[in-house]
Amino acid sequence: MSCLKNETAQPSSSGANGADFNAAVAMQPRVPDFISPELRNGGRVKTANAAPQGVYLPNNNIQTPNMTSPEYVQISTAAAMTLGLMPGSMHGCSCTRCLNLLLTYPEGCRANCAYCGLARHREADRDYADRNFIRVDWPAVPMAQIAEIVGRDGAKSPFHRMCISMITHPKSDEDTFTVLKTWTDHVSPDDIPVSILSNPTTMQRADVQKLRDMGSDIFTVALDAATPEIFDRTRGKGVQSPHNWNKYWEILNAARDIFGPKKFGAHIIVGMGETEFESLTLVQQLVDMGGHSHMFCFYPEKGSLMDHLPATPRDQWRRVQLARYMIDYCGVRVDQMKFDGEGRVVDFGLPSGEVDAIIDAGIAFRTSGCPGKFQEDISACDRPYGDSPVSDIASYPFQPEGAHLKKIRTQLGRVRPGEEYTPGEEFESL
Repeated sequence: MSCLKNETAQPSSSGANGADFNAAVAMQPRVPDFISPELRNGGRVKTANAAPQGVYLPNNNIQTPNMTSPEYVQISTAAAMTLGLMPGSMHGCSCTRCLNLLLTYPEGCRANCAYCGLARHREADRDYADRNFIRVDWPAVPMAQIAEIVGRDGAKSPFHRMCISMITHPKSDEDTFTVLKTWTDHVSPDDIPVSILSNPTTMQRADVQKLRDMGSDIFTVALDAATPEIFDRTRGKGVQSPHNWNKYWEILNAARDIFGPKKFGAHIIVGMGETEFESLTLVQQLVDMGGHSHMFCFYPEKGSLMDHLPATPRDQWRRVQLARYMIDYCGVRVDQMKFDGEGRVVDFGLPSGEVDAIIDAGIAFRTSGCPGKFQEDISACDRPYGDSPVSDIASYPFQPEGAHLKKIRTQLGRVRPGEEYTPGEEFESL
């Protein structure tokens, strides 16, 4: 069994009109379909009212049971494999090092983010717990069962970190506290640190403080959009969604004050219409605040309002990955870099030899997120194939070497003489 979903969407080699970036004019969400009133707010699941019975595996052709947090949470397929709850293997990596716990409700998420498979507009599309979220299935598991399994191993667990991912729902704040308490009753935060992926729309500063007091270590805000305009178009009024750019920054600033330097950050999705200059300016702003950035490559999630749009072209993604790593870990500032008239990076602000050394190290192209136990710039949150298929990896959940680095160099336009990449050669030894 694989951790990957069967899907029809594939990554793009270029953006609209052959461009090597996704321009704002081309990245417009579609209008959602009408939803019958009886199917809104989890109507199908609530009407059936089937009682949950242990672990629920999506797409197994039975009615989704009436599962709800804090008793139940969803976890990624990779995490379910690591916990021993599902069989299977992952290309290039033996497990995932971050246990992401996603709150779940029959009503689903009440926000309507255009790029997300969990968005409100899908109320009638599928049962909530069967929806795809960052490309892979998310089985639903009793929270007590997860805490008991990990608690048996403690510090010897393969997980370097646990993260509670909130969604937009009236109960999400209180349920996050309950899930965190269930976890810390079984697992010491000293053994496995805890991150919070927050929902600022429903939160106040006191909530941020309480999560810190209860033992969480890092607090992140999924800005996702790099500019206020793109945020509003994809997460706010433009898609009849409740999120607000200023509210997100209010909670991000609270996290800076409460959690302190290097203990807060923001998610940024690359390729939703922002320029490379805009996304990297945001990265620099976060660094100047004392925080960090977690990069995601836009992927047209099946069923989302942006599933008809091109994934981030790989050359745009690689340029931003490399520049972001330099800003976060190499002391380079965005004002040292040079950009062309389309906002693309044309100079990374370091001598060519130093840029080559950073590329050869490969870490810049790994999945970015909260740190694990190896080193600061290697994330625990490796999210195997959460933003790309194996056939064209965007964020590497393992260390890229050999043919993978040759492919990355080709995507960056920095091929060395005699080291030309042949498509597919990274799989020749499999």
